[in-house]
Amino acid sequence: MTHTSTHPSADQPTGRAAGKALVPVLAFAGIVVAVMQTLLVPVIKDLPQLLSTAPSNATWVLTSTLLSGAVATPIMGRLGDLYGKRRMLITSLAVMVAGALVSAVTSDLLPMIAGRTLQGFAMGAIPLGIGLMRDMLPRERLGSAMALMSSSIGVGGGLALPAAALIAQHTNWHALFYGAAGLGALAIALTLLVVPESEVRAEGSFDLPGALGLSAGLVLFLLPITKGSDWGWTSGTTLGLFGASVAVLVLWGIYELRTQAPLVDLRTTARPAVLFTNLASIMVGVSFYVVSLVLPQLLQLPKATGYGLGQSMVVAGLLVAPLGLTMMFTAPVYARLSAKYGPKTTLILGMLIIAIGYGAGLGLMSAPWQSLVIAVVLGAGIGLAYSSLPALIVGAVPASETGAANGLNTLMRSIGTSVSSAVIGMVLANTANDVGGVEIPTMHGFRVSFLIATAAVAVGLLLALFLPKQRPAATHPQLRASSEEDANLERAEEALRGFRGRVLDAEGTPVARAKVTLIDRRGRQAGATLSADDGSYTLTVPAQGAYVLAARADGHAPLASSATHAGDDSAVDVDLPLPGETVTA
Repeated sequence: MTHTSTHPSADQPTGRAAGKALVPVLAFAGIVVAVMQTLLVPVIKDLPQLLSTAPSNATWVLTSTLLSGAVATPIMGRLGDLYGKRRMLITSLAVMVAGALVSAVTSDLLPMIAGRTLQGFAMGAIPLGIGLMRDMLPRERLGSAMALMSSSIGVGGGLALPAAALIAQHTNWHALFYGAAGLGALAIALTLLVVPESEVRAEGSFDLPGALGLSAGLVLFLLPITKGSDWGWTSGTTLGLFGASVAVLVLWGIYELRTQAPLVDLRTTARPAVLFTNLASIMVGVSFYVVSLVLPQLLQLPKATGYGLGQSMVVAGLLVAPLGLTMMFTAPVYARLSAKYGPKTTLILGMLIIAIGYGAGLGLMSAPWQSLVIAVVLGAGIGLAYSSLPALIVGAVPASETGAANGLNTLMRSIGTSVSSAVIGMVLANTANDVGGVEIPTMHGFRVSFLIATAAVAVGLLLALFLPKQRPAATHPQLRASSEEDANLERAEEALRGFRGRVLDAEGTPVARAKVTLIDRRGRQAGATLSADDGSYTLTVPAQGAYVLAARADGHAPLASSATHAGDDSAVDVDLPLPGETVTA
């Protein structure tokens, strides 16, 4: 699989060019997208009546959003790598706005499901935002920015609960969708005004068979997970769909390994740094969703049960909201810790805090203020863990695969939340008491749910320990620099592991913004960059061997120069003198 790789100091806009508003705008887009996942939580129990349908049918309003989000995330990431991340981000938000408007004007089941499916499509905006940040921000700002973007999944979900509860309690429930459409339109406008398009592109074409195969496999896998409690976990439908998903995903994997431009580069995904990060992401997703399922129910159960806390829908949402707020405020803390100790350490620290939060939560379920404490502690841990994931992924894949790789990682988190929803839902249902024909969750069920979350975090910790420990020279500098001085030093260190030089014209004058392409012995593009204002360029090498450095610029004929690199940490100086004759278009 060929790819394009760029150097931030050359062909990517600087932090000043991108503007200080870039990060908050992208994070706002991520929060808006995440809101779609919890938008209907306050009215879940009323959906059958609101849509005039059976409870089993009403659950499709939630399931459809989950499925479309899972399918869209890796696909939009790859489309962003190929055709422009900003373009695909705006497309995702536009589809979400259209879906919200469809849902806003209907009370019929099928149009509502169609609208909710379109809303879930926007989940691809989060990995696209992470990719844009990597392409545009200077290294000293990238760590905290990606942390905030990654945490936006939890921030949006946490903040949406009290806001949606307030709207649902005092207005028509369709106002939820009009509000979502307004937020989406605002996110589109801000993106158009503030966010420039990235020049980083992957080579190749879109893998349509791979996209269809992955979509089919994911739907076949997630459908029985989300509907297993209704259908029965040992029913022929559930087991048949699980079996079909395994068959489809195996065939898809074989196809992806054989195609020249796969949707997901499985060889890259199999690298230990990527593989164990994705597996740990599933566990973090499981732990995140447990608190979202348990605390609101515990807070709203009547005190007559003997353990319910008797709070209103709005108050319960406000008490859980600090989960998202703490995740947001954790981003700058993560940046400092990661700059000093690395994202692997912050991931482990985050999961330790999550384990402490759930462990303490087993004994902190008797007062509303205790729920607030649990939300804050878990928010800090989940915030650190979520913030670490994109840094680990970005540090292990080429720049041209950032969108697809982070899309796959976001998908892993979605699978974790889906599994969590199914398992915790089953636990709470099986431990519930029947009171007058109404199933009431028990304290035993809540505590078992917290124990499951703790066990998931323990598995995640074990997986994180298998992440490779990178040497400082091998660690991606854009993820470790904490100051401009550190960033400059690490740029110089990176230049020692590839080719460097200047692009000059026939008179020896530096040529700015000339495109320099690195081509390996198989004729594949192994990297690319643009020369700086002084004509300088740097390109890292993926492996030792013979390469061709090709340079081209407006007003000059192209140049190709052979060069060999030993694959060590030495620099190879290659100046590229462009011929003087003018190239006509």
